[in-house]
Amino acid sequence: MVGMKPTDVAPTATVKFFGAGTAGCIADLVTFPLDTAKVRLQIQGESKHAEGAAGVKYRGVFGTITTMVRTEGPRSLYNGLVAGLQRQMSFASVRIGLYDSMKQFYTRGSENAGIVSRLLAGCTTGAMAVAFAQPTDVVKVRFQAQTRLADGEKRYKGTMDAYKTIARDEGIKGLWKGCIPNITRNAIVNCAELVTYDIIKELILKYNLMTDNLPCHFTAALGAGFCTTIVASPVDVVKTRFMNSTAGQYNSAINCALTMLTKEGPTAFYKGFMPSFLRLGSWNIVMFVSYEQIKRAMTTVQQSWEAPF
Repeated sequence: MVGMKPTDVAPTATVKFFGAGTAGCIADLVTFPLDTAKVRLQIQGESKHAEGAAGVKYRGVFGTITTMVRTEGPRSLYNGLVAGLQRQMSFASVRIGLYDSMKQFYTRGSENAGIVSRLLAGCTTGAMAVAFAQPTDVVKVRFQAQTRLADGEKRYKGTMDAYKTIARDEGIKGLWKGCIPNITRNAIVNCAELVTYDIIKELILKYNLMTDNLPCHFTAALGAGFCTTIVASPVDVVKTRFMNSTAGQYNSAINCALTMLTKEGPTAFYKGFMPSFLRLGSWNIVMFVSYEQIKRAMTTVQQSWEAPF
């Protein structure tokens, strides 16, 4: 990322890789209930058309959270957390941790990266991350969407059971369900998130509005979260619906999008916008602030190991 002073020692690719994964896990721990509420609101249109007006169970971010706590208990807000943490360690590490390295690849080692190079780097690492993390994303969404059945049973008993059940009932392809919309979403999210953060932080430092510290990171992360939510919400809703769908419900992600458009209208693509923004905004703040501090701490430790005296 931008902001290094000439006297600073730049963090290595390894530091960025593990730092990004750790920061992603910290951000998920803090914001997971908001993500779960977002998923429930995004899939609600399906139950509404299946069950009629009575299917409208959740209203608003905090209404959704309150309803879940009352009907399913507080633990329901963290359904899929294990898969979520697995996802971040394999996902954030690649899409965020390798962003700077990919940016240098496209600029052939130059520090002056233009907007095109940044966008290419964001698209590349976003798509690469899906190749590693897609199964964990499918399991996470399934857990967040599941509610207790009439007999008190749940769709999956645990994280490993979910992987096994999906692979057994839907084949290995089931674990990669929604891969194309997820690649699309994450390429868009990565570009909007990382490039926006990069540019806002660069401008803040360029015009000496703040120093390269926590307030700067907070401001850049909040701006990145807002821009990302606007750009990525339509693809995110389609991805969630398609991943959570039963076999044969939708022929493809495009069919899912067209079904939503015809049955629920254009506003369906922005279902759960507020929890999406609250989640992405807060997630970006926690992640980027943590990431910057972890990078510095790991670099300092690495230097002390290399030169202990």
